[in-house]
Amino acid sequence: MALKTPHPVLGPRALNRATLDRQLLLRPAALGVEEAVGHLVGLQAQNTKPPYYALAARLDGFRPEQLSALMESRAVARIVSLRSTVHTHTARDAVGLRRLVQAGAIDRELRMFRKGLDGVDLDRLTALATAYVEERPRTPKELREHLLREWPDADPQALTIAARCLLLMVQVTPRGLWGRSGQVALTTVRAWFDGVEDRAADLDETVRRYLGAFGPASVKDMQIWCGLTRLRPAFERLRPELLVFRDEQGTELFDLPDAPRPDEDTPAPPRFLPEFDNLLLSHADRTRVVPAAYRSRTWTGNQAHRVFLLDGFLAGLWRLDEAKDRTTLTIEPFTRPTRAQSAALTAEAERTLRLLGPAGVPYDIVHADA
Repeated sequence: MALKTPHPVLGPRALNRATLDRQLLLRPAALGVEEAVGHLVGLQAQNTKPPYYALAARLDGFRPEQLSALMESRAVARIVSLRSTVHTHTARDAVGLRRLVQAGAIDRELRMFRKGLDGVDLDRLTALATAYVEERPRTPKELREHLLREWPDADPQALTIAARCLLLMVQVTPRGLWGRSGQVALTTVRAWFDGVEDRAADLDETVRRYLGAFGPASVKDMQIWCGLTRLRPAFERLRPELLVFRDEQGTELFDLPDAPRPDEDTPAPPRFLPEFDNLLLSHADRTRVVPAAYRSRTWTGNQAHRVFLLDGFLAGLWRLDEAKDRTTLTIEPFTRPTRAQSAALTAEAERTLRLLGPAGVPYDIVHADA
């Protein structure tokens, strides 16, 4: 029996095309790199290369040197933020979004490591750590050893986690630069950025921005994306200005009235995405992009694999082997693609390698059997 609802129902393909459009994945976007990082509300960046591959899949004419230049000029930076993971954010979001989610991270992570912090004065820890990393950027090992001198009986990992939760610290360059990355070194946002206001992002505006990049979406979707809970009141405040839909399971989905919602049959070219791409991590129900049968195939342990999309949906994995004299990109589909799909995948792989492959190094594109 069909579900009766006062709100229009959006099926998986309609949600897929809407989300891909917001994510700049239906067609190459003519946006500047800093503007794109802001529109996407940050790029997942546990590893150093994913932000570059994420932008290469989305932007017209992207070159990795463009993102590196923004990092060197401190217009964007790497910081632990959403879901307590490292993201590349604009300077404004590095401070504002981190402040917004910080309380939840402190409550959650400090609770997990409470036993290791017995006898530790968190206010003093904050002051000591701040002075130490602002003197010059410090590696996590240096920071941990500095704090252990004050609290030798504390758990070393707990001290590091506490500092990460309590301070707003960026990973300074050269960490994250294309082809020039170094070890993690930390300083505060106050020491790194010039003139960025130190205050939390407005929650209602963040809801709007989330919907603009990931909508239509539910309250739970946004909570999964940012790591916060109890966001229902914010959505209720905004309800009069939002459109409301439902998915096929009856879950209420919110959206911006003027946001694009393309026809579900809109063509979606193949796209090669990095591990941990936010497209794959920012909804409670990921079937709008990840078929349920494939969800467990994108991870090994706690490590995500690089994936590719066909017709807008996750359809396989890809890997890159970079030897000194040759680069090989291997495409591993979950099911056998058609001849036309194989040709389109090859073309997209070539585009990716032209943008991000080592200059002057020949490459091969290999299609593995399904």
